Amino acid sequence: MGALSWWHWAIVLVVLVVLFGSKKLPEAARGLGRSMRIFKSEMAEMTKDGDKDKTHVDVQAPHELTTSDPDVDVNVTVSDETKKSA
Repeated sequence: MGALSWWHWAIVLVVLVVLFGSKKLPEAARGLGRSMRIFKSEMAEMTKDGDKDKTHVDVQAPHELTTSDPDVDVNVTVSDETKKSA
């Protein structure tokens, strides 16, 4: 049970022609070719976009908020309306 010989492929071809007809097979092959071309171009575009994103990344250090930060007000007042709704 190795590879298929030439007469196996001939039987497969005859079955395909009988099932789908001689007119549908070239149309199906053409459609498959178009789909593969579109898929390849989209994959190339995604790869190109991914490479572009990697080269243009601006790395900034995150700003940590600490209680010693003078710009941050950590005192929170709760109004009476908030107490009633809770």
